[in-house]
Amino acid sequence: MRLWLHPALLDRAGLVACWREALLAQAVLAGRTRGYTRHPQLARFRAHPEPEVAIAAYLHAVADEAKTRGYRFDTTRIEATASERIGTTPRIPVTDGQLALEWRHLLAKLEVRSPERWTQSVQAGQPLPHPPARRRPG
Repeated sequence: MRLWLHPALLDRAGLVACWREALLAQAVLAGRTRGYTRHPQLARFRAHPEPEVAIAAYLHAVADEAKTRGYRFDTTRIEATASERIGTTPRIPVTDGQLALEWRHLLAKLEVRSPERWTQSVQAGQPLPHPPARRRPG
């Protein structure tokens, strides 16, 4: 799971997986699927005052990172009406503990599948949270 780390920290495989997972989360939050509905990471989105806006902000941040790398993610798949309200919604609180857990998990994966990215990540030190997230103690 790499849901709350900044997408710039992800390798190609991680970025694509993050995009796909977030699109699925968007479908779950909109009630368009019966699977994946009990995933614990969806709790942060559901607790948000505007869950669909929060997931739209999340998806746009992933798409922005993909664009900087020369990839073309289909942003028309992001809920348009939610996208229009992104700037007006609060950020999603994510604990330091969750970020640390995801960071360790990502580093282990990068060490195997993307050694160059692993080296860059280790040198960077602490992980950055995803753009629509707000780091908090815990």
